[in-house]
Amino acid sequence: MGLLYICTIFLSYFLILANGANNFSTFYYPLWGGDHFSINPQGTEVQLKFDRYTGAGFRSKYDYGSGWFHIRMKIPDRPTGGVVTSFYLTSAPDNQDPGNHFELDYEFLGTNGTVQTNVYDNDTGHREQSFRLWFNPSQDFHTYEFLWNSNQIVFFIDKIPVRVFKNNIAKGIPYPNKPMHIEASIWNADWAGKVDWSHAPFIAHYQDFNFYACQGTDVSRCGSQGYLWNRFTKLSPQQRAQMNKYRKYHMVYDYCAQPATRKPECSLN
Repeated sequence: MGLLYICTIFLSYFLILANGANNFSTFYYPLWGGDHFSINPQGTEVQLKFDRYTGAGFRSKYDYGSGWFHIRMKIPDRPTGGVVTSFYLTSAPDNQDPGNHFELDYEFLGTNGTVQTNVYDNDTGHREQSFRLWFNPSQDFHTYEFLWNSNQIVFFIDKIPVRVFKNNIAKGIPYPNKPMHIEASIWNADWAGKVDWSHAPFIAHYQDFNFYACQGTDVSRCGSQGYLWNRFTKLSPQQRAQMNKYRKYHMVYDYCAQPATRKPECSLN
């Protein structure tokens, strides 16, 4: 069975399931922010507010060992730097210094349309690849996804693959082998620029809360071929060509292109 055919069936199956399982409280709970977190009565849209006092965030109820994770997000529409709007998977415990850990990130650096992706590979990260998006992420909702299985991690934006991190354990490169949970948040960081407080508050919007994953703490069990997402062992030629095109025209920073930040997996991924 061809990869594209499997992908079509897989996504169609997920779309059918999505119609009946898109409520925030089914999958998530508020993590921090108090009254800076709000949700509509239907449970289908969350708003996170950031001002001089605090930001806000939420997380998944459970940990997972593989899956296809996604969310639809609209970042704040008021111009500023410094505000980080994010969606990520992490093995770090809540409210503790994360130390070395696994993490996969989408982080918007301010509101100019630049999204930074990053991978923490049981360390402190610094595998940034950033994209100046081909749309305005503050004007409408767009879909941000992670595919994570025992072969590869793929970052998708509106179904377009933009980054792959392969399993190269056999060549001495760590690969996520601990359960991760999902988080989303809005906050500020000096390395993302200077916040223009005259435009506060900044509001981030999230929708489409269902996802498909192997729940539990045994990551090895979550590699079963019974989970459809584990059958995607590599990109199709069409997906590879699409990814190369979008990386050529929209990637504005790549840690692999810098001698000071390049890491061993750069020659393997």
